[in-house]
Amino acid sequence: MTDRQPPRRRVPGPARPERSGGRQGGRPRPPQQSSRQPRGGRPPAPPRTIRLGRPRPRLRMVGLGLTLVMLVFVVRLLQVQAVDGPAYAAKAEKDRYLTHTLAAERGRITDRNGVSLALSDDAYDITADPSMFTPEFTETQDAPEQAAGFLGPILGQETEALAKKLRTKGRYVVLARRQEPSVWKQIKDLRSTLTERAQRDGTVNVLSGVFQEASSKRVYPAGDLGAGMLGWVNAEGKGGGGLEQQLQKELAGKKGKVTYAQSGGRRVPTAGGTEKPPVPGSEVELTIDRDIQWAAQEAISKQVATSKADRGYVIVQDTRTGEILAMANAPGFDPNDLSSAKGGSLGNAAVQDAYEPGSTAKVMSMAAVLEEKAATPGTHVTVPNRLHRGDRLFQDDIDHPTWHLTLNGVLAKSSNIGTILATGQLGTTQPKANEVLHSYLRKFGIGAPTGLEFPGETPGILARPGDWSTSQQYTIPFGQGFSINAMQAASVYSTIANGGTRIEPSLVRGSRGADGRFTPVAKPGTTRVISEKTAGTLAKMLESVVDDEEGTGVKARIPGYRVAGKTGTANRVDPETGRYRGYTSSFAGFAPADKPRVTVYCAIQNATKGGYFGGQICGPIYKKVMEFALKTLQVPPTGAEPARLPVAFTP
Repeated sequence: MTDRQPPRRRVPGPARPERSGGRQGGRPRPPQQSSRQPRGGRPPAPPRTIRLGRPRPRLRMVGLGLTLVMLVFVVRLLQVQAVDGPAYAAKAEKDRYLTHTLAAERGRITDRNGVSLALSDDAYDITADPSMFTPEFTETQDAPEQAAGFLGPILGQETEALAKKLRTKGRYVVLARRQEPSVWKQIKDLRSTLTERAQRDGTVNVLSGVFQEASSKRVYPAGDLGAGMLGWVNAEGKGGGGLEQQLQKELAGKKGKVTYAQSGGRRVPTAGGTEKPPVPGSEVELTIDRDIQWAAQEAISKQVATSKADRGYVIVQDTRTGEILAMANAPGFDPNDLSSAKGGSLGNAAVQDAYEPGSTAKVMSMAAVLEEKAATPGTHVTVPNRLHRGDRLFQDDIDHPTWHLTLNGVLAKSSNIGTILATGQLGTTQPKANEVLHSYLRKFGIGAPTGLEFPGETPGILARPGDWSTSQQYTIPFGQGFSINAMQAASVYSTIANGGTRIEPSLVRGSRGADGRFTPVAKPGTTRVISEKTAGTLAKMLESVVDDEEGTGVKARIPGYRVAGKTGTANRVDPETGRYRGYTSSFAGFAPADKPRVTVYCAIQNATKGGYFGGQICGPIYKKVMEFALKTLQVPPTGAEPARLPVAFTP
């Protein structure tokens, strides 16, 4: 055997057609080489392939896993939406929606001419969201203390109290009510500064949860003018005294309510909500004339200061209608700044003080004597220097020889002894005389409310005649032994000026609601006390007090006008000790005497400097206030001559 291989055998390939158009004798193609087997004659190994596992089991495993996961989600979704859905929804609504009360604008109080005496001005309630001061929200433990440190000096509050409010649970707390717009501006500016610092330094703005709500603040444009009568509004927006308290329902209106969605303490305008708008309070129109009120308050304030007295009051009343034109107290207070007011000056002493009136009450004794026809103005009354009655020895304010006076002279010279003698004629016995006098005092309104229904008003004290002590039987006729308030005293003289008919005094003329319609108050009640004839006679007798040189009220004269009046100087009960100390000085009267239009009553308690007689210190006040009132109301003099009834007689 040899190693030589056998000759190759050519295998003919398929015949190829000649190219069309090809030229003959072209370049021949190289012959194709046949595939050759490797040496040894072993065929080449086929390429190796990877066989995959069966996919169906794996798909089942993945599908099962996804099914379990989805099942968990479905179960949880059913729990949240179906089982716990209402609870989560309620919690979400609670956290998202806030409800606030909308304060109603308090109605104005005006005088009879529409001049504002009390009104409401723009203010802000400073509020906070306590949830925005928690460690979770602020990432600091003392956010309430930091915020309180900033807010305390601005709001005028202790930082501890503010921090306690900011630590309360919930989403809403009021930090301060009815603050001036300038207060909110300070807080807003400070909050903006802290926001800029927080953005720059990465710190926390601890005031981000402090907000404001529009509110209103009570303002008294005239300051202390009529403050005792008007009263004030407390921090809760309710009347704290005076007419503000008495007319709280009419002035306050009805509150509204707003519910809105919030996020981060901010209102979400697109999330909807509900709102019930507030109804503003009614505007109340008083009977007071601001100018006359000013004149009365100016006069009494100066005299109280000059006399270094405890207090004083002046009342001006329209005799025809019973309307009060002025009710002034001194010392007073500024309701715009209650922090500076003295506790004893906050009330309306003109109706809240009870005191023994003194000689101004003698006009009621004389009314009873005249009405019962026990005497006439010209009846002779012999007045000794002293009079022994019961267990006491009575005297007049001054020592004098025996006076020979007419009944008119007894009133003009304000004789206590003469009044005791005159009222003794009211009955056949002293107890019967006491009953008659008591009935007239009650008709004049003594011992009963005036009808004003003013907060804290005193009805005074008038015992039943059967309970009068031995001394009271003789002191009550000249104004000691029972007590009244200043409004009652003024009403007595208005009753005489009105022809003997008592009209309940009034302070309110009516109110104007939100619809702008004015509703007048009901007409005041009236009572016939004495006859018109008796009232006319008393008016002439009261003229003698002022017009006659023997009278005690000459300082109350007003040129061109006929003036009827009466002085009063009473022993005063000290409210602290319950014993007599000092005096109550007073003057009461009306003008023009023959055609009355205005009543003025003045009283000063415990004057300690200068004189203390009513004619001395209250007569000039009566004159100033009466002159001003007559000019303001444009009341002309009547031009008639006074009656000038005789004061004395020759025995």
